[in-house]
Amino acid sequence: MGLSGRVPHRVDAATKAGLLDLLDEAVDAGWPLRRACHELELGEVRAHRWLARRARGQLADNDPGGSPMHGLLAEEAAAILDLFDEWGETDRSHRKLAHRGSYLGRCWVSPSSVRRVLFLADKHFRPLPRPGRSVRKLFPDWVEYTPNSIWIYDTTHFPAAGMAVLIIEDLVSRKWLTEVVSVEETSTQVELGFTAALQAEGLLARVEARHDDGRVDLTVEDETRPILLAVSDNGPQMTSGSTREFLALCAIAQHFGRPHTPTDQAWIESLNGHVKAEYPHLLAIRDPATLRAELAATRAKYNAVRLHAGVGYVTPNDDQTMAMVQI
Repeated sequence: MGLSGRVPHRVDAATKAGLLDLLDEAVDAGWPLRRACHELELGEVRAHRWLARRARGQLADNDPGGSPMHGLLAEEAAAILDLFDEWGETDRSHRKLAHRGSYLGRCWVSPSSVRRVLFLADKHFRPLPRPGRSVRKLFPDWVEYTPNSIWIYDTTHFPAAGMAVLIIEDLVSRKWLTEVVSVEETSTQVELGFTAALQAEGLLARVEARHDDGRVDLTVEDETRPILLAVSDNGPQMTSGSTREFLALCAIAQHFGRPHTPTDQAWIESLNGHVKAEYPHLLAIRDPATLRAELAATRAKYNAVRLHAGVGYVTPNDDQTMAMVQI
């Protein structure tokens, strides 16, 4: 019979007949049926079931697939193929095509039946072309990778207090420059945040010195180039005309990441994530005034105490101080 080890789950009728003949011989020789089944590695329940089927002359297994009464009619298969020809470019899915048939009242079949009919007919949906991968826009050539040359900002939310917090960070030193806590997310918060950051970093004098020069021409490499680059996502408060005019007045150039690509703003996303993970009590604060005070205290600790892996395991204040000494 070509068998070794345990009897497989499915065997043909000839193999079943041979096994049952061996059982008959063993029982005639005085062996218990259970012991004979154990030696043949055949389940005792299966043996009794096969003996009953041999008595009825039904050792051969039935064809798989269940009762034909549940099978698809030829008319239903033809309707599925017609639906594919008419709606395949629109629906592009066997699930949608199955619902399309019932929606139009032409056939009522399951998605798996549609898929099986199309497979047997060698018909396949044509997927939509995938959009090409976008390439991250590089920073302008005039940017120097030193503190106070690239700032990045974003808005994060604290739902318990119902506040949106605009945070500005120095991309090079990872220093948390300032934050604006407000219920709104408009260009006003951007202007307040940058004004406070410029004042804290002592850059307002450089901004005032540019006012007589008018708008900054980003294509000219001279002394009138921007004093720093502001990096952000494409939020409405970042791309608004008011924000653009204010930053141009401050001689600050804008740089936007790709839409729906938060990794282009990974620095500020990392800051927001660390603040909420390392200081979870901020998320439970409900009073806006308390939130402002706690964020200010957290900013001081973040800049002066917390070691930052991105700047060589020193604090942002240390990194900025060392960069200024080198300059």
